[in-house]
Amino acid sequence: MSEPLGIALLGCGTVGGGVVQLLRNRSDHLARRAGRALELRHVVVRDISKQRSCDVPRGLLTTDLAKAISDSRVNVVVELVGGTTWAKDAVLAALAAGKDVVTANKALLAEFGTEVFAAAHHHGRAIAFEGSVAGGIPIIGVLTQGLAANRITRLQGILNGTCNFVLSAMTDDKSDYNTALAEAQRLGYAEADPTLDVDGSDAAHKLAVLARVAFDVAMLPKQIERRGIVDVSPLDIRLAGELGCVIKLIADAQLHDNELTLLVAPVLVRRGTPLADVAGAYNAVRVVGDAVGDTLFYGAGAGAMPTASAVVADIIDMAIGRAQATFKAMRLWEPTTGIRLRSNDDVVSRFYIRLTVADKPGVLAEASGLLAMEQISIAEVIQHEATNDGSTALAIATHLVPAGKLRAALDRINQSDSLREPAVYYAMGL
Repeated sequence: MSEPLGIALLGCGTVGGGVVQLLRNRSDHLARRAGRALELRHVVVRDISKQRSCDVPRGLLTTDLAKAISDSRVNVVVELVGGTTWAKDAVLAALAAGKDVVTANKALLAEFGTEVFAAAHHHGRAIAFEGSVAGGIPIIGVLTQGLAANRITRLQGILNGTCNFVLSAMTDDKSDYNTALAEAQRLGYAEADPTLDVDGSDAAHKLAVLARVAFDVAMLPKQIERRGIVDVSPLDIRLAGELGCVIKLIADAQLHDNELTLLVAPVLVRRGTPLADVAGAYNAVRVVGDAVGDTLFYGAGAGAMPTASAVVADIIDMAIGRAQATFKAMRLWEPTTGIRLRSNDDVVSRFYIRLTVADKPGVLAEASGLLAMEQISIAEVIQHEATNDGSTALAIATHLVPAGKLRAALDRINQSDSLREPAVYYAMGL
């Protein structure tokens, strides 16, 4: 068996603790998979005295990053700190010290991937990042290896376990948003500050990484149109159900005639379709390739062990040399191809519109007339009895229409005196 692969782990939080457990508890199994032992040399943390969820030998713990990455016995640095400040500096320092890097940091890759990958190529090192998107689902390997022969034309994903858990609880348990979110936090699916999850930022970071791998398009997360789940109401959940749908936060990339659209938003997904059945904190990614056709990848997208599984798989690939060969051959994050970005206003979809209106004659006729001004036709209407305040919810499902025309029509509708609150809309039928 070859010389051991020495590892310096940066960060020992939830995922880092899972990596430590796998490396220590399955050392013989991993050595057989990698062809050599995987030996943890250093665990760099901010506070050595902090109590941890895993048992780390005290002699491995250190606060000295420079000592860890300069150790000649270290071959691979595993970055699991998160964020884009200290983590970026640490990764660049590791590459400059001649170490390969494994990371699960989607924010770092999405924001600074070009700089970090250029540094890796400059120093002749490799970066592996399977754990950065969709937890235990090996979607990066699927795109870079398993489906490498394909031109990818569509990616659709449920990429955030927190949002999927909350929406599932609102749908299946009839919970309100705050109750569902509190339960997600209790179970460890959501952070104490869940903002980056629920506002769609986390999914946008992951979509930016997938777009770079699948389409070779450089797109900063802030350039991706996104809507979170904060404003999804129990009423919309119920009306979606009456239309035969469930609401999911979908990250979507569509390639058409060499033009790419990227979007993160709640979507009404038809019941009985694969993405509609993804419940709880699970993730799923639908990939359409021109040769393979429609494929779906499903699994745990959050938590210590699913992501740790992906990280340790990357470490094994580093030990074998497979990750280095793939990294060198693919030249990821280099100047882009000729794919152009397309406005989401041009994307054609069916839409769900919910209008809270005064319960009086002519309101539906007024709404349909304003929609008709943008050549938008109605496929289905649901109207409930009026509430005590004299208002009623009017749910409209449209036929196919460009998103820009739908938004223009809603601008007119929102000026109507009949509306009690601004119109709500989501794409549907995916």
